Amino acid sequence: MPGPSAGADGPLGWPGYDASRARAGARTGEDESVRYGTATVGGLRCVLVVFEFGFLGGSLGRAAGDRLVAAFRAAAERRLPLVSLVATGGSRMQEGMIALTQLQRVAAETVRLRAAGVPHVTVLRDPTTGGGWATVGAGADVVLALPTAQVAFAGSRVRPSDADPAAYTAEDQHAHGHVDALVPPERLRRTLALWLRLLTPAAGPAPAAAPPPHALGDLGLPGTGWAAVQAARAAGRPRAGAYLDAYFEVRAAVRGDRAGGVDPGVECGFGLREGRVVAYAAQDGGATRPAGFRTVARLVRLADRLGIPVLTLVDTPGAANDAAAERAGAGPAIAEAFAAIAGARVPVTSLLVGEGGSGGALALAAPGNTWATPDSYFSVIAPELAAQILKRPPDLVPETAERLRLRPQDLVELGVVRGIVRGEAGQHEAPSA
Repeated sequence: MPGPSAGADGPLGWPGYDASRARAGARTGEDESVRYGTATVGGLRCVLVVFEFGFLGGSLGRAAGDRLVAAFRAAAERRLPLVSLVATGGSRMQEGMIALTQLQRVAAETVRLRAAGVPHVTVLRDPTTGGGWATVGAGADVVLALPTAQVAFAGSRVRPSDADPAAYTAEDQHAHGHVDALVPPERLRRTLALWLRLLTPAAGPAPAAAPPPHALGDLGLPGTGWAAVQAARAAGRPRAGAYLDAYFEVRAAVRGDRAGGVDPGVECGFGLREGRVVAYAAQDGGATRPAGFRTVARLVRLADRLGIPVLTLVDTPGAANDAAAERAGAGPAIAEAFAAIAGARVPVTSLLVGEGGSGGALALAAPGNTWATPDSYFSVIAPELAAQILKRPPDLVPETAERLRLRPQDLVELGVVRGIVRGEAGQHEAPSA
């Protein structure tokens, strides 16, 4: 990296800096705050980066930046997943702006690692603050954290005196969609092994995901549009969780939109199906919030970078339309989901499993590769709202549903869905006209 060479007491000549480094080395047995190498977790090889907090608070200086750059490049060149165990207090003051600019170097390597299609899983230890959190940690594809760890951009000595301490914890970061999972130390090895397996699928072109089996077996098709709506709204019909349980042997979730939002009505992640990895994004039947659409977009983009096929389960009466949703960017979030699916290079397969309400549902539907279950419907708008807009009385809602041609068999005839899934995965039947 261009810049002044380190002389006595570092690039700034900070009095006592060399002595501080010597004491840190004697105490920890390390010669820097970062070390890296290759490791095996669950039988899978990876490049491992470890921060040593005992060495000057795990702070980043030029030498630590050199090692981070080398680790990222080794992962990209060897096509090995990167695992980082982060514990840092931020940038090293004794190196001034030389230390701070290491964040730019790490950001550049993050971009290169993503372009190479290599995943990065990070583990946030106590504490993870400052630039180490804002680059190595938050820049990872999957973010795990140890419970009760301090996780924040602001370190403990630079926060407002009246700040809520809960906001600087791993638990709060998880609640607001910045951390995918809280993992106790005793489960960490097993969790890392699962994520490495899910994010490093076998080489070769990604196969399309098959539609999951119908959780209740072979159901009859609805005779009327209103019957289709009632079947999709029935309390006892299977929801996304039932389909995911039936389809995957094991799965792990990604959580949140990385912008402060979590939609509990949308589940995204990666799972194993007959030895193959498939990414999934599923609506659970409620109105989808902006954070849900952004999480779907995040999931699809990650799967696309890693060459993993995507399965979406569509089930929503529509996008949330309250004032909070509008202020959170409902329109931009829906647009982001549409764009992510439209731009995906990997196969995207969609299954309509319940309500398909307007653009909030269509945003998760793969163009030309959407299937339907017998107890589902898809409509430009809910029949009640259509009647309301057209100033029709409530007793004409069923007739309006019929005119909308929203039944599964209607959708096949209209070319909106490819077929109707029945029985086991992959079996389907297109009804006759």
